[in-house]
Amino acid sequence: MSIGRLPDHEQRILDEMERALRRDRRLDRRLRTLRLSRLPDPARAFVRLASYRPRVWTVVVLLAVSVALLVTGIATSEPGVIWAFAALWPLTLFAGFRLMCRWCGS
Repeated sequence: MSIGRLPDHEQRILDEMERALRRDRRLDRRLRTLRLSRLPDPARAFVRLASYRPRVWTVVVLLAVSVALLVTGIATSEPGVIWAFAALWPLTLFAGFRLMCRWCGS
């Protein structure tokens, strides 16, 4: 690739593209308001997690899968099944707790 100047016809095409982009107000506004993405704020993540409102069927499915993994883990003693239960059980408890809090009005 050459480092020198663009040929005249390519330079004219590039200039026309730049003029068209400068006239686009919506693009200009989006570029002015563009923010660099930051790492997630832990407080915002906590607030978002605390406002989680599970549906009844979500809790029912989580509970059914957790019980199935528990029974399978006891029967087979497979480490993968036990770890899957260990990962899913806290989520099930949290969803059930949030559902009960919603029902009680808290």
